[in-house]
Amino acid sequence: MAVYTHLDRAAMAGILSHYDIGRMISASGIAEGVSNSNWLVETSGSSAGSQFVLTMYERRIDVADLPFFLALLDHLAARGCPVPPTVHTTRGEAFLDIGGKAVALIRFLPGSVVEQPTAAQARSVGRALAAMHTAAAEFPLRREQRLGPSAWRTLLEQCGSCGLEAIDPSLAAAMWDELTHLELRWPRLLPTGVIHSDLFPDNVLVQGDEVTGLLDFYFAANDFLAYDLAVTHAAWSFAPDGRQFRPEISTALLDGYAQVRPLERAELDALPDLVRGACVRFIASRAFDWIDTPTDALVRRKDPVEFLHRLHFYRQHGASIFTSPSGGAKAGA
Repeated sequence: MAVYTHLDRAAMAGILSHYDIGRMISASGIAEGVSNSNWLVETSGSSAGSQFVLTMYERRIDVADLPFFLALLDHLAARGCPVPPTVHTTRGEAFLDIGGKAVALIRFLPGSVVEQPTAAQARSVGRALAAMHTAAAEFPLRREQRLGPSAWRTLLEQCGSCGLEAIDPSLAAAMWDELTHLELRWPRLLPTGVIHSDLFPDNVLVQGDEVTGLLDFYFAANDFLAYDLAVTHAAWSFAPDGRQFRPEISTALLDGYAQVRPLERAELDALPDLVRGACVRFIASRAFDWIDTPTDALVRRKDPVEFLHRLHFYRQHGASIFTSPSGGAKAGA
């Protein structure tokens, strides 16, 4: 499980006593995630509900960014996006300092994660992502993208060629070659706004075909909106191991997004490079985590090679995916 800090029942009850959410009934660790400790909390109930997610921020997240992340959740929820709002303490605080670590509580949303999404679900995700981009246009805070192209090179250099080759013999050479390509071709003049940056299937809840929750905004930043679509495309349009492309998911996701926010022609033209960049981003961060994660941490490491397979596919077929009549993407006027 993604639980780096272990809290006994008394410690957990002490944290929850800062909130007007009733008496704690249970708190269990949540397996997903690699950066923070998370618990599903059930209480005797309040006006805020009876189920919540408690997060203790452990790795990679700067506490100075929490006002941005948590205010973004409240901003989007207030505008009808399926996003969990924060629960503030009885003193109005969005997060607490517990033993030198920040802790926040958010509402638990209904729905379930799907491992094999349908085209209808992918179309709903596309619409929800575009609606989030539209709603976030009015968000007054900004956060720099810290996992952009310069960070990819830094992470990969920290892994070292030997570390990358220990994961897969071809990984180091593929990464240095791809970085050279992307650093020359990365776009500069595309529409920007607040993006999610990490909208994998395990960060989306659905009921039937409809999205009921967009979760885990802790990589959100100001960046190209089309890059967020590219990240989502790479995360959703393949079998989990990255070896099989699912064209019906790709088409539905892009169609759903365009129903709410049609892409500009420059965005559509940039997608073949943006999806390759998305692959490098997750190869870099996953490789770093693979090497850096403590061996005794109760966390499921994510395989960077899954995105190496995606990268090879995009290098061979990317242009045709986004320019063919049946590719699903639509350009705005």
